[in-house]
Amino acid sequence: MSLWSPSSWREKPILQQPTYPDKAVLDHVLAELKNYPPLVFAGEARTLKAQLGDVANGNAFLLQGGDCAESFSEFHADNIRDTFKAMMQMAVVMTYSGGLPVVKVGRMAGQFAKPRSSDTETFDGVELASYRGDIINGTEFTAEARIPDPQRMIKAYNQSSATLNLLRAFASGGLADLHQVHQWTLDFAHQSVVSKKYEKMAEEIEKSLRFMEACGVTSKNYRTLRETDFYTSHEALLLPYEEAFTRKDSITGDWYDTSAHMLWIGDRTRQLDGAHVEYLKGVKNPIGVKAGPTMDPQDLVKLCNALNPKNEAGRLNVIVRMGAGKVGDGMPALIKAIEKEGLKVVWSCDPMHGNTIKSSNNYKTRPVDSILMEMKEFFQIHKAEGTHAGGVHLEMTGKNVTECIGGSFTVTEENLSSRYHTHCDPRLNADQSLELAFLIADSLKEARK
Repeated sequence: MSLWSPSSWREKPILQQPTYPDKAVLDHVLAELKNYPPLVFAGEARTLKAQLGDVANGNAFLLQGGDCAESFSEFHADNIRDTFKAMMQMAVVMTYSGGLPVVKVGRMAGQFAKPRSSDTETFDGVELASYRGDIINGTEFTAEARIPDPQRMIKAYNQSSATLNLLRAFASGGLADLHQVHQWTLDFAHQSVVSKKYEKMAEEIEKSLRFMEACGVTSKNYRTLRETDFYTSHEALLLPYEEAFTRKDSITGDWYDTSAHMLWIGDRTRQLDGAHVEYLKGVKNPIGVKAGPTMDPQDLVKLCNALNPKNEAGRLNVIVRMGAGKVGDGMPALIKAIEKEGLKVVWSCDPMHGNTIKSSNNYKTRPVDSILMEMKEFFQIHKAEGTHAGGVHLEMTGKNVTECIGGSFTVTEENLSSRYHTHCDPRLNADQSLELAFLIADSLKEARK
C-alpha cells in the first residue's frame, strides 16, 4: 500500500475508458474538479461501513437501488423524490415484515458512466462510438454527440451535488418520518394487489406508532422515527473523475473517494492486475465487486484479499449476478471459497443484469418473474450454505415506467412502448419494486426462524 497513490491506477491496464480528443481540455477540467468541494464526507463513509458490518454479520439488510444510468435530460426534483419514496416503501416493508433494519444506498448522485459490451454500435448501417453515459457523451445517434466531452464531468458533478442536497433534505426534513408511511405511495401505484397489501401494512404501522406514542416513544424524542440515513453509490468506472475527488481525510489521514459513499467495480473491470482494482485498493470507502457467472472462486478470494486485506466487516460487498435458474450453478462455489478462507463480506444479489432479454417488438427488457426467481434462489442457496443473504442491488425508479414485463400490475410486451424512458437498461417501476420487497421480507422472515 505504501506504493499506492490516487494516480497509481494510471500505470495499470485499463478497460472501458473513453478516448478524449483534446488532452489539454481534459487536464483543465480535471484540475478544476480537484478544487471543487467534496460531494460526501469521510465520516459518512465510515458510518456506512459500520452499518454494512452489521449486514455482513447478519444483523441488517442492504437495499441498494436507483437508475441504470442517471441522465441530464431527466434531472428533476420530482424524479429524485419519487425514487426516494419508492426506496422508503421497500425499506419499511423489509423492516416491518422481515424484522431487520435496512441500510439504504441509492444508485444516485453519480451513476452516470456505463460499461458497454462493444466500443461501437450500428443503426441502419451507420456505425458510431457507443453511448457510455451522460458524463462521457450523448445518447443522440450522431457522430458529434458520441465524441467524449470532458466538460460533461462538470455538469455531472453539479447535478450530483444538487441531487445529494435534495436527498439529505428528504432524509432529515420530514419525508422519511414513519408517520408519512401512507404518503410514500406514488400517485400511479394504487390499483395493484401489492399496493393494497402495502396500504394494509401501513395501517398496521400507524396503529403501532399510536401505541408507542401512548408509551412516550415519539418522533420528537427518537430520531430514527423521523429521519433516516440515506447513502449514495455508483460504479467507479471513469477513473479520471474518481481521482479528482480522491481526498485525504484530515482526521485519519486515509484516502477517500468523496464522489460517493460507496463505489463498486463492474463484472467487466474487476481484473486483479487492472486499473480499477488498483484504484479501489487505496480508498477507504465501502466498496463492491460484481460477480457474474464467469467469476472463478479463487479469483474472488484473491480480489477480496486485495481489496480488503484487513478483512474488515462492512468494507466489501460481493454483488452476485447469475441469472434466474443459474444461481445454483455458480454461487455455492463462491460462498464455499469465501467461507473456507474466513473472509468477511456482504453477500448481495443483483437480479437484474443476468435477466435481460429482447422482446418480440425489439425492446430490451427484463421479466419480473425472472427477477423474483433469482432473488428466491439467492436466499435458498444461502440458507443451504448456512450463510447470510445480505442485500439486493436493483436498477429501479419511482417513475411510472413500462420497461420490465410482468409484475402484479402487469406490464406486457405491447405496453413497453408506452412509457419506455431508460437511457440504457430497463428498470423496475415502483409497483414492481414493492412486489420484490415483499418477497425479500418473507424470505428474511423465513431465514430468521
